[in-house]
Amino acid sequence: MSTMVVARAVARVGQALRDSVRALYAVTLAVAGAAAVLAAPVLVLAALLGPDDSSAPNRFRALTAMFLATLPVVVWALSWATGAAGRAAGAALLAPGLLAVTATVIYGGAPPSGRSGALLLALPMLVIGMLAARWVAAETRRLVGLWSGTAIAPPYRPTATRGPRWRRLWRQAGSWPGDPAMWRDTAWAVLSGCAVLLTAVALLMVPALVQVFGRGNRFISLLMLYTMALWLAPPVALWAARPVLTLHERAARALLGSSRRTELALQVSHLTRTRADTIDAGAAELRRIERDLHDGAQARLVALGMLLSVAEQLLDHDPQALRPLLAEARTSSAKALGELRDLVRGIHPPVLADRGLADAVHAMALDLPLPVRVTGGLPGRPPAPVESAAYFAVSELLANVVKHAGAGRVWIEIGHDADGLLRISVTDDGHGGADPSKGTGLRGTERRLAAFDGVLAVSSPPGGPTIAQLEIPCALSSPKTFSSSGTA
Repeated sequence: MSTMVVARAVARVGQALRDSVRALYAVTLAVAGAAAVLAAPVLVLAALLGPDDSSAPNRFRALTAMFLATLPVVVWALSWATGAAGRAAGAALLAPGLLAVTATVIYGGAPPSGRSGALLLALPMLVIGMLAARWVAAETRRLVGLWSGTAIAPPYRPTATRGPRWRRLWRQAGSWPGDPAMWRDTAWAVLSGCAVLLTAVALLMVPALVQVFGRGNRFISLLMLYTMALWLAPPVALWAARPVLTLHERAARALLGSSRRTELALQVSHLTRTRADTIDAGAAELRRIERDLHDGAQARLVALGMLLSVAEQLLDHDPQALRPLLAEARTSSAKALGELRDLVRGIHPPVLADRGLADAVHAMALDLPLPVRVTGGLPGRPPAPVESAAYFAVSELLANVVKHAGAGRVWIEIGHDADGLLRISVTDDGHGGADPSKGTGLRGTERRLAAFDGVLAVSSPPGGPTIAQLEIPCALSSPKTFSSSGTA
């Protein structure tokens, strides 16, 4: 029992320390972002209202300037330490604004490069401040998603995804001023930083108030206050870290999350894209059916008609020659019938319509040239379009396994969870290396599933195994159980 108590205590202390570091990062990021965004207004106010000559820096201004100058380095280090090594370079956007604010602090409010120089610097500081605000917002979304486990979806309006890269970047940059999310990013950077600074000022005002309103010996009262702060500050900081992070998460979700209007715009963009993909896929399927009919069954039926015409001509003159012609006609008709059945099976397999998805996948597995184990089941039938899309997605995944994976076995698991998601995973013990961006049919599978808001996740490290999992939101139609389990 004592060991468990000690272990729990150590775990709580460790969690409190992690929360303290996270809160420190959030606070530092807020202050750095606010200083970077407010650099342009600070330069303008220094040029218009500040003194003409700089005063000698005192100790307080020097310490403040030193703190501001080190913030980009601290933000970069903490961003890299939390898993954003590739994006940590964005912290460099904080440096110009923080350096401008630092110079203004050191010069006692005087413009650091003269009045005209400060006004000229204000415009580039404004642009850099807007970029810094967007990076701070993106980093905040990443942190909240990393720490809470629930990501904040980017709220920006969709932009063009076609054309040269420079044109897409130009359109994206041109859409920023009219995007409300960009201004919410700026508001977040300013408000969060100002909230931290106001809290710090309120805490620093306590010793001053004690000194002003304290009774008796003020020196002793102030000494007692600082002594209590020295002993109480660490446990208070550990205790306050979790509430600070909770408040930070709620504020970030409220201000940096997607608005209803943005969600609708993203949904319209997604529907437009998936509709175009679905139309293209349907047109390609029709062309395939037409080609298969023209090159297969139609050609055999034409040949069958020619054989019957020859047989009709030989009926009166040479009846003995009819036997091989009729045998050939019977063979051609059987082949044509088989090709038509294959074509129909490719459009919508009869076993899928009659028995359901699980049994159809099991029947498909029986035709593969390697062992396949199918487990799981469905407590009902998905809608017919979803069922068909899932079936052909699994068919494409299995075709990739046979053609490219070099696998010895395949495992398929089918299920439907309480969240209303149809889940199917296909695992093989092949050599891995599957990448949807390189084709191999996975891109087509993604487009097929996207029409139903489904997703395909592929994990295929070099050397294997490859795990492909598809998820499609859908409701089941009946409580009847359709399941299968076995090895093919």
